[in-house]
Amino acid sequence: MQDTLEESRVQVRTRILDWLAGQQQAMQDLLQKVVDIDSGSRDEAGVTAVAATLRERLVAAGVAVELVPVPGYGVLLQAQVPGPTEGAPILLMGHMDTVYPAGTVARRPFRVEDGRAYGPGVADMKSGLVMNAFVAEAFARCGGLTAPLRLFFSCDEEIGSPATREHIMAAARGARAVFNAEPGRVSGNLVTSRKGSMAIEFEVQGVAAHAGINHAAGASAIGALAHKILALDALTDVAAGITTNVGVVQGGIVPNMVAPHAKAELDVRYTAETDPDELFERVRAIVEAESLPRTQGRVTGMRRTLPMKPTPETLLALYQRGAQSLGFSVEGEFTGGAADSGLTASVGAPTLCGTGPVGGHPHTEREYCELSTLVPRAQAVALAVLDHP
Repeated sequence: MQDTLEESRVQVRTRILDWLAGQQQAMQDLLQKVVDIDSGSRDEAGVTAVAATLRERLVAAGVAVELVPVPGYGVLLQAQVPGPTEGAPILLMGHMDTVYPAGTVARRPFRVEDGRAYGPGVADMKSGLVMNAFVAEAFARCGGLTAPLRLFFSCDEEIGSPATREHIMAAARGARAVFNAEPGRVSGNLVTSRKGSMAIEFEVQGVAAHAGINHAAGASAIGALAHKILALDALTDVAAGITTNVGVVQGGIVPNMVAPHAKAELDVRYTAETDPDELFERVRAIVEAESLPRTQGRVTGMRRTLPMKPTPETLLALYQRGAQSLGFSVEGEFTGGAADSGLTASVGAPTLCGTGPVGGHPHTEREYCELSTLVPRAQAVALAVLDHP
């Protein structure tokens, strides 16, 4: 009986790998479809269109798909692959939103050059969505699941998952494993831990005055902001894994007026060893300090993404064994980028990130995906699902 079961597993394994091996062009075609849809965060129509395109492929393969409306952001895509429905599930995750504004696709649509695909979101992370969809389809067509396999594609990851974080944590709570298809590193490696992030918006009020006639009567909000930027920059502690960056500033009305108002946006990155509440209070103290007489600052908004705790060694080793059998090797890497994998790891779900196809230069016009990695990375995830104890 044991020999029969083992033979059956080998046959399923072969069917899944062989089926995926024949899907290179189909994967590329689906990738082109979803890349050529603008789906920036808060673009409800665009995100929903991406979800509908993926749903069409999944439903045709017999995968049950539910699109859950998220007002202001689009939809969540949740799917259940045919097979076991009871027990702790394995979760394949991704996000459908990108950082690019509407109109980007018209300026630089999907294109292929020297084996690389280019286009908005092609690596981060529409290629990962396509890969996960084909892994799900492989199991729907070939069977072999011993645990529930689910897809969860969110719609607001690029802005810190403000509307979906509770959904993500609920979906991951109690999962046997989570594979998050953010792009594989340029090296081909996976991501086994990440920094957390805070996006903090703040403003400074000053006192308007004529810059030539009555300069002393004014209190420059821009001048106060400049002092705050230097103080915030000084919070960077590379050894502790903390970085700060004021990346957006606005202020003033005209050059000959002492600026009555200014505002800025601060990006903070930190590791799992950092107390984020204490760090935020340090930021708040700088923002609220009277940097110049008669000026006042206040925090107006904050979004936080949790750091990803290290992947259990057993989960990394599981993926590595499958990859090795396919002819490639990978290691785990730490990255300063934040992702929804921080949320899944925070609820105790063993999480492996960066399982998507290899790509580079995310969030830039040079963003690319190595098309030759679509199939082997899909096969590696499929083997990790198939071999998970």
